[in-house]
Amino acid sequence: MDDTPTNEIVAAAADAKARRADEQKHKRWPLKAIGLGVGIGSAAVAAALLYANRESDKDADK
Repeated sequence: MDDTPTNEIVAAAADAKARRADEQKHKRWPLKAIGLGVGIGSAAVAAALLYANRESDKDADK
């Protein structure tokens, strides 16, 4: 450890810095969940477009 004397101000600053670093770890966006949602949403949109643009036998007779 350092040879510098530790007073309550230095200890409080070190504690605050450690808490801030810990909070930054937990503030990240949940990228896996977002990616999964985007993938499922894209698949749903693609399926809806395929379903809407399909030609049915009823429409072919007209």
